[in-house]
Amino acid sequence: MISTSLLLLLLAAVHCGLCVELIQIRSTVITPGQSLTLTCKVSGYSVTDGSYCTNWIRQPAGKSLEWVGRMCGSGNTYYSEKLKSRFQVTRDTSSNTVTLTGQNMQTEDTAVYYCARDPHSETHQQHPCTKTPHTMYIITE
Repeated sequence: MISTSLLLLLLAAVHCGLCVELIQIRSTVITPGQSLTLTCKVSGYSVTDGSYCTNWIRQPAGKSLEWVGRMCGSGNTYYSEKLKSRFQVTRDTSSNTVTLTGQNMQTEDTAVYYCARDPHSETHQQHPCTKTPHTMYIITE
């Protein structure tokens, strides 16, 4: 179950003055059994900032949000118990990106995938923005 704070993070992505932007580039189409790679370009904070974690969340059509995993500024990663055997979250500090990689993707993994910042500090008052979520389509054979 997704926490209320993560849901609020996604809903806060409207009308923010000094936005932190999490930009996701494109939609992806794969076939069952293939791997998936989605990258989130972060601006407005560093992926090494220990005050934040960058989360990956997905939402299948007609269903509720499901947390997949996160990469924290400390370098620690955390995953959904249900999905941890097939997904990995990594970061590239030189490009300030956080990447979600999935293995052996199946039709039930078809969803809109979002990246979202999770603040861990009361001192940071900027509001998160998520732009252009990835939509992944899996084509059945």
